[in-house]
Formats: sequence, structure tokens, C-alpha cells
Amino acid sequence: MKAMIVDDEKHVREGLMLLADWDTFGIQTVLEAENGEEATELILMHQPDIIFTDMRMPKRDGVSLLKWISEQNLEAKTIVVSGYDDFEYMRNAIYYKSFDYLLKPIDPDLLNETLNRAVSDLKQLKKKRKSSIEDNKVMNEVKQLYIDQLFSSVIRSAQEASEAWRKLEKQLEVDLTKTTFTVATIQVRPIINRFQGDADLCFFSLNNMCHELIRLNGVGVSFRNVNEEAELVIVCWNNQPIRSLLEKLHSSIYQLTHVRTPIALGEEKRTIKEAYQSSRLVGQTYSLLNPKPIVSISDRMKRPILHLLDHSKELQWALKSGNKEQMTEVLNRIFHTMETNHALTYEQIEEWEKAFSILQKSWMTEYEMERDHEIYEGKDYWNADGTFSFSTFKREKEKEFHRLIETLTERKYQTEETNMQQIAAYLREHYAEDIQLQAIADRFYLSREYISRKFKQEFHETITDYVTTIRIEKAKELLANAHFKIYEIAFQVGYQNEKYFSKVFKKMVGMTPNEYRNQERKDYNGKSNRVERKPS
Repeated sequence: MKAMIVDDEKHVREGLMLLADWDTFGIQTVLEAENGEEATELILMHQPDIIFTDMRMPKRDGVSLLKWISEQNLEAKTIVVSGYDDFEYMRNAIYYKSFDYLLKPIDPDLLNETLNRAVSDLKQLKKKRKSSIEDNKVMNEVKQLYIDQLFSSVIRSAQEASEAWRKLEKQLEVDLTKTTFTVATIQVRPIINRFQGDADLCFFSLNNMCHELIRLNGVGVSFRNVNEEAELVIVCWNNQPIRSLLEKLHSSIYQLTHVRTPIALGEEKRTIKEAYQSSRLVGQTYSLLNPKPIVSISDRMKRPILHLLDHSKELQWALKSGNKEQMTEVLNRIFHTMETNHALTYEQIEEWEKAFSILQKSWMTEYEMERDHEIYEGKDYWNADGTFSFSTFKREKEKEFHRLIETLTERKYQTEETNMQQIAAYLREHYAEDIQLQAIADRFYLSREYISRKFKQEFHETITDYVTTIRIEKAKELLANAHFKIYEIAFQVGYQNEKYFSKVFKKMVGMTPNEYRNQERKDYNGKSNRVERKPS
């Protein structure tokens, strides 16, 4: 808090400085002035909260100063300090709403008690004002949300006859059923970036600007279109010439954000929905490369837009190749075609993003990936001043496809790994059967050549060798049981011919099944004989 002492006598000012307990009341700054004229300059500069003033002073006395403070609507508390118990002075102090009237010489206790009451009153006043501001802010926000929802519904379905619509007419003080409309739209996406991505704050600021230029002039209203991601809509009525207002709005937006975003002005129509559609058409089809501050129906591009889905085959081949350079070559051809034969408009951007989403979903489904898998999305194509950058657009789109290649290639590798592991598990379970490679290929929906190549890459042996190893290991376990005949073991591990089994076993182990059984028996007996007996 700040205080000021206005008195032509220095010893009075010094006395007040010493007697008042400033720190207790949270007053950090105390200013001094010798007369009312000097005081007015300091008051305007420093905005003190409490002002002590003498009544008799040269140049400008206390009465004149109190009158000036009252005329300025300042919220400071004034306390008169006078050596004159004069009714006229008191009457003026009361008239100009002075907080109190203290007589010289100053009683320290009375001074601090008065100062305490003044500070308490100021705090209460500030608290009420803050609460009132917050209440008004909430009411304005709720009112704006109501307007946003209602008008967004109207431009979508033209429900002008609803009860809510009639309430809004009363609130806006206009009969919206007996007028024509002109609509302007602003794509806010480039501006949101200047608000650190806070869309709500961005729309709040823009609506405030529109309120001052449009609504306060009684010519229209602005609202956030809740049906679109980032669109501000301005509706004007009664044949008002709004181009000059929109030019001022464009200038105000630039002064606040340093963003030059074009405003799309539609044609005058009988309904808000028709007027909005006209503005929307302009906003979707003007050239993003050379925009004007205000674009209208005459600025529409006549060129067709490029459809990304028409290039899906070549994009898919580049994607499946896993080669980023090949993808870049395909994209550069598409970009060149777009730049030379098509229109670079908002409609083109939305068409590209929609088509990319469809293709991405299709490719991810093919690779058995969930749609919510995090994939890079580049949608910031704007220069610092909000103008469209085709070079940035190309860079972002290329980055999207490259990241998609990385993601799908990784997924492909993981899927291949999983397939080979599943095949290995199947072989371990069915090793005793006559397993044919074609049957495996049919079961896992893969080609025989692919399975042979990938299985050997992962397990460093062929499927035949893998199955043979499993069979021989199982045969070793069965040979430990002396009750099983060799031909029985051969049959159990998948060999119909005992001699062939013995041949394979000897090749793998280095001895025949019988030799292996005898060797295992000798090893077992030898271990048994080496066991020490305990003395009796």
C-alpha cells in the first residue's frame, strides 16, 4: 500500500511520518507534497491508497484537492489534518466524502486508530470489487458459452424459431426474424500458437475484441463455432457495412498477436445458416499463399484440390519397402503436382489430413496395430506471422510418413519374431508327427519360402534340423527306460523305420541307440559303486 501526506509545513509532514505505525498497516511507501498542485501530479503518477491533506495551503488548498480527487473517481481514502476547527472546512470534507477529520496537534493513538479503519475499509472495498469482477467475468463467460452453443446450433440446423432463440433476441435487443445476415469467419489455428496453445484464452481474447468493434456498435455478435476445431464466427445483421469493422478487427488482432490471419467475408443472405455457408465456402477456397486481410467470394480459387487417396498405391509400395528415400521421392512428385495443378487452400489441407487418417488406419489395421497407437501428427504449417508455409507443410507431411515407416517396420519385425516363435512352439508340440512345410505355411498364413528363410535367421538351423534335434533329445529320455524297445522309441519320437532312426541317432549323438543306452547304464552303475557305505 501507498500513502501520501500533503501539507505546506515540513514539521507537520515529519510528525505524521514519525507518529503513524506504517509497517503495522502494510504501508510500504509514503509520499510527500507541499501543496495541492504538487499533490495532483504525484497522485496521478503513484495512485496512493490513503491521502492525508491540510486544508489551508498555497497554490491549491485542501478543499480544491478534495474536489479534484472526487471528480477523478479515485478510490483513495482521504483524511483531513487541520489546525482549524472550522465548520466550513468540515462541511467540505464531508461533502467530498473525506474518511475522517483530525485536528492538530495530532494524537498518535487517534491517528493510528483512524489509519487502521481506513486500511480495513480499503481492504473490504478491494475484496468486494474483486468479487464483483469475478462474478461479472463468470457471468460473461457463461453468457458467451450460451451464445457459442446457440449460434453453433443455428448455423448447423437453422433452428431460429426455438425458445432459446427468442430469449437471445431479447438479450441482443434485435428482431432476428426480420433481417438479413452477413457472416465472417476466422480460422484461429495460427493464432492459438501465439497463446501457447491455449485455445480457450485465444477465443476469450478475440471475442473481447469483437465485442468492442461489433457487438457494442449493435451490428452483430461473435461466437466460437463448437462444431469446428478452431473457428471464430462473426454474424452481422440489418444490412450493416461491416468490411471497415473487419479491417479494424484484423488490425487489432495483428497488434495483439502479430498474426496476419485473413477474415473470410461471405455474401448477404436471408438466414444465418446460408450466410455462414457462404463465408465458410470463401474461407475454405481462397489461396493460402497470397491472402488478403479480408477475402471474399471473388478471391475463391477455381483450381481443383488434390486427393491423396488417388496416390494410395504408390504410397503403399513406398511404405512397404521401408525405404524413406523412396517415400520422399513419391511425396515430392505429389507435392509438385499439388503446387502446379491444384489449389493450396484450407480445403486442400483438410482433405489431405482426412485422407492420411484413412490410409493410416488402413495400414495399421493391416499390421494388426491399435488405432490409438501414438503416431506423429504434424499440423503446424504456419510462419511466425500466421501466414501459411508450403515448405513447412511438405516437411511436416514427409515427417509423418517417415515416422509411420519407422513404426510399421518395427511392428513388422515384432510380428515376424512372434510368428517364428509360434512356429517353434508348434514344432515342439507336434514333433512326433509327419510335419510338412506346406502345412505350417497354411496354418500360419505365410509362404513356405518366407518361413524357411526367417526361421533359419532366428534359430540358426532349418525346420528339419530343429525337429530332428527335438526328436533325438526325447529319444535320449526314453532310452533311460530299459522296458522300451528301440523300435518303440523310434515310433514314439516320429520315425516309422527303426534302422533310419538308428542312423539319424548315430549321426547326431555319435553312437547307436543301443550303445547310448549301455553307455548311460555303465555311467549310472559307476556312480552307484562310488557311493561310500557308512560303517556298521
